Amino acid sequence: MVPRAAELVRLDFDPPHRPPLAGRVLVATIVAIVGSLVADAVVAALTVATFPSTKGYPHFRFGDYGKLTVVGVIIACIGWPIVARVTSAPRWLFVRLAVLVTIVLLLPDFYLLYQGQPAKAVAGLMVMHVLIAVVTYNALVRIAPVRPLRRRAPGPAHLRTGSPTY
Repeated sequence: MVPRAAELVRLDFDPPHRPPLAGRVLVATIVAIVGSLVADAVVAALTVATFPSTKGYPHFRFGDYGKLTVVGVIIACIGWPIVARVTSAPRWLFVRLAVLVTIVLLLPDFYLLYQGQPAKAVAGLMVMHVLIAVVTYNALVRIAPVRPLRRRAPGPAHLRTGSPTY
C-alpha cells in the first residue's frame, strides 16, 4: 500500500535533477515574502475600500497578517527544496501541496465565519491566503528551479581536463 501511495504522489527519491541552489531559494524566499505582504496589503485596502464596514477589522492590521504571512511563506520555502529532492516531478507535487495547504489554511477562516466575524472581511482573508500561495509558488519554481543533472563529457578524464597522462 505504501509503494502505491508513493507512486500516486510521485515520490521516488531518485529525481533526474538536482535541487535548487540555496542562494536562489533565499532570493525566492525574499521575493515571496515581499510579494505576499504587498498582496495582503492590497487585498486589505481593497476590501476596506469596497466594503467600508470592514474598516478597523483587526485581521487587516499589518502586524496581524504580516507575521502569519512571513511564517507561512518561510515554511513553504523550506518545503520546496525538500520536495525537489524526493520526487522526479517537483512542480507537479509542489503545486498540489500548495493547494492542499491553502485549503487547510482556509479552515480558520471558516471558523471565523462560524464565530460571527463579518463575511466580507473574512472573504478578504481568504483571498489573501490564495494570493500568498500563488505568489510563493511562482517565486519558488521560477526563481529557484530544479537544476538538470550534470552531464559528463565523453572520453577519459585526462582528455576532458587537458592534463597530461604520465
